[in-house]
Amino acid sequence: ATLGLALSANAAAVKLGTDGGGLVFDPAEVTIKAGESVTWTNNAGFPHNIVFDEDAIPSGENADKLSHEDYLNAKGETVSTTFKTAGTYEYYCE
Repeated sequence: ATLGLALSANAAAVKLGTDGGGLVFDPAEVTIKAGESVTWTNNAGFPHNIVFDEDAIPSGENADKLSHEDYLNAKGETVSTTFKTAGTYEYYCE
């Protein structure tokens, strides 16, 4: 999944699992402003986490600090991250 920070758009909500049961991020790509947040919600009831790839985030950002490696185990559980630096951030679920 990809997160792009741009000059326009709003904070975003991303489902961990589609309404139809697919095990993907929905939507797969979002765009927000620097300083805004993304909230991920476990939508499938399976354990999910959000891990950022250190080689696929803007220079100066810390993948470990952005990541939420603790699993969201129950449907409806959420976690959010606020992004300071404009750029593209790639993330995945382990």
